[in-house]
Amino acid sequence: MPSRLLALAAVLSATGAPAADAPPGTPKDVVVYPRSLTFTGPRDEQRLVVLGVWADGRTFDLTPTARFTTGDRDVASADKGTVRPVGDGNTTVTVDAAGGRTVVPVTVEKATADVPVSFTREVVPILTKAGCNGGGCHGASLGRGGFRLSLFGFDPAFDHAQIVGSNEGRRVVVSDPERSILLAKPALVMEHGGGEKLKLGGRDYTRMRQWLEDGAPAPTAKDPFVTKLEVFPAARVMRPGERQHLAVTAEWSDGRREDVSATAQFDALNEAVAAVTPAGVVTAKAAGETHVMVRFGGQAVVSQVTLPFARVEKFPDFPANNFVDEKLRAKWVDLGLTPSPLCDDDEFLRRLYLDAIGTLPTPDEVRAFLKDADPKKRAKAVDAVLDRGEFTDWWALKWGDLLRINRTALQEKGMWSFHNWVRGQVRDGVPVDQFVRDVVTAEGSTFLDGPANFFQIGRTADDWAETTAQLFLGIRVGCAKCHHHPFEKWSQDDYYGLSAFFARMGTKNSQEFGLFGRETVVYVRATGEATHPRKRAVVKPLPLDADPRVSWDDEFDRRKKLADWLTAPTNRMFARNLANRFWGYTMGRGLVEPLDDMRATNPATNPELLDALADDFVKAKFDLKHLLRTIFTSRAYQLSADATDGNRADAANTHFTRRTVRRLTAEQLADAVDAATGTREKYLGLPLGTRAIQLPDSEVKSYLMDTFGRPARQVLCECERTTAPNIAQAMHLLNGDTLNRKVADKAGRVEKLVAAKAALPAAVEELYLATWSRPPTADEAKKAEGWVKSAPGVREGLQDLLWVLANSREFQFNR
Repeated sequence: MPSRLLALAAVLSATGAPAADAPPGTPKDVVVYPRSLTFTGPRDEQRLVVLGVWADGRTFDLTPTARFTTGDRDVASADKGTVRPVGDGNTTVTVDAAGGRTVVPVTVEKATADVPVSFTREVVPILTKAGCNGGGCHGASLGRGGFRLSLFGFDPAFDHAQIVGSNEGRRVVVSDPERSILLAKPALVMEHGGGEKLKLGGRDYTRMRQWLEDGAPAPTAKDPFVTKLEVFPAARVMRPGERQHLAVTAEWSDGRREDVSATAQFDALNEAVAAVTPAGVVTAKAAGETHVMVRFGGQAVVSQVTLPFARVEKFPDFPANNFVDEKLRAKWVDLGLTPSPLCDDDEFLRRLYLDAIGTLPTPDEVRAFLKDADPKKRAKAVDAVLDRGEFTDWWALKWGDLLRINRTALQEKGMWSFHNWVRGQVRDGVPVDQFVRDVVTAEGSTFLDGPANFFQIGRTADDWAETTAQLFLGIRVGCAKCHHHPFEKWSQDDYYGLSAFFARMGTKNSQEFGLFGRETVVYVRATGEATHPRKRAVVKPLPLDADPRVSWDDEFDRRKKLADWLTAPTNRMFARNLANRFWGYTMGRGLVEPLDDMRATNPATNPELLDALADDFVKAKFDLKHLLRTIFTSRAYQLSADATDGNRADAANTHFTRRTVRRLTAEQLADAVDAATGTREKYLGLPLGTRAIQLPDSEVKSYLMDTFGRPARQVLCECERTTAPNIAQAMHLLNGDTLNRKVADKAGRVEKLVAAKAALPAAVEELYLATWSRPPTADEAKKAEGWVKSAPGVREGLQDLLWVLANSREFQFNR
């Protein structure tokens, strides 16, 4: 489809819904953004946004119907809500809307100054907005039509050389700008395969022409860069058909603030909920919550758009156990969602055991919990389970996945060294910040110093930088190795600034364990620097988003400065990443998904809750058990998995109004099969009785676990572990050897019940408790007893019943 048709389609999709009417009556307040205007240059401009606020809390965009009048037209002009300077002086813009009047003071300086058009500040944003430097056009690796630009304008010096100097300078005619191919093709004065990108005589065309008239000045190293973006409004609650104009402000490194609404890029993250035009006009479409991504100058920000699923006149009683419930309730009220009721006690206990220690409760533990009449028994159960030995097994397994502990990369001795070190850290309750610090600054023998193996997983400074960012900050910086991140603010400068912290790391062989021991020693070299591939210059160490005016170097080990910054209580990226990961592990999905993709353009479904969890985690000095206890004791964690009329509309359960059901992990399932059948799997090279959650790596052979998504620990991504069901899993449990062999094991649960001559009702109950962690209902018990009686013998009947229970959804899923 030609680009002009694509652009037309985008506009129609964003504006096709019938416009909604303003609320009845007169607003109690009219808000104009910004409240005052200051212009300091001839080409400054400012988009005004007018919001009406009604007594019931509703807001409505009054910008299209507002009337804008300037007090002195020799000082400023106002055209359809955009104010521009005319001459130096002071004046006002009067905004009349919905019966209200607001006066905005205006100050203008240097309105007629001869200021050349800036290539970096003004021309590159126009090219980016038009898509000229996108990956599908001249920003492709080989360019297009013999003309190449840097992707998204990340290299202004390169772009200027390509525009002015390449093709023997035929793209620009400084003496007669209108004859320049740079203007004629995108304005369709000449044939252009990319379609119309500049409107002939329009704002952007005029700005580009003026740049040529100014002599096409080149960018300089001193050109300011964007340090921050702001969008107004940052959040809106809307109704279908409503529209909202957005205003975008860029803050530059020289301190200047500038309206960039005209050249910012706008993209809706979920067009089923809300769409946006290239000009930044949002149209609300259907119930839900989404964000509009705004990009400019290598920075990105989002504006939240909420369309309630329903109007809840009276929110049901939901007593908060802690701040988790308070933050969720506030979001539910905004969205018109209501929570499911609390789950039953047996369901809670099974859920808690699986999430906290990866283990099913025993039949006796279930009976004791159900019998306990203490109203605080759930909180007590949380405390008890967090103190169990399996806590170490389960969370050491999780850290092993994240750190990719495997014998292929580390050798067997290195694997055991790293695994045992991690277990010791979890067992001893070492705060997570100290744990991370010890990993990032590790050195020494990979056989003796466990965390030194971190530097064996990757082999280069770039590998270690990417791993550190994604694992400990949830930030994927890999894109920035070659070009500016397309949906984030991270640049090549950021990438190599982080890589510089590891540039002096080295490894060497040692014969401490004999000539063929293959031990590796990780050490810090005296020299070593990161080199920027494009600038061909040494890059100083600099953490992501840190102050470049501060020296981050260290004469002994740069990583210590990195570790200080990384784990600092003030580094919200670190705390938010950890809070989101452990929330996702226990609640079935993260506040940010994927768990390891934290960025401004992938916002949390409840940012207030994520911030609160992170702040509480920092306050608790990064105590993992404290974080988990906070989640487990919340009322939200204890909700039923059954949808109700009040939350069924949130099909993906992104707002946690109910429990998110998920399949048991591979290790949980392997141990659950053993627990249900009363058997113990013998893993190669390990003593009998070793459980799946205790395995040191994923290379211990187990067809069952591989079939059920055990990660190979080769990929730096949470996605390597999968809990998605497939036909191979069902067939393995139904027809494979594993379950059938264990059900009939001579030392198994069924055999013990038969040997003990247990009464049939008791035997049936035992099997239900061992698999589903609850007693059967009266109807289930009656049917189960009938099935057993109809079998050739009690043994065969109980085996069949156990096989059926283990193949059921209730056994294989964590509710």
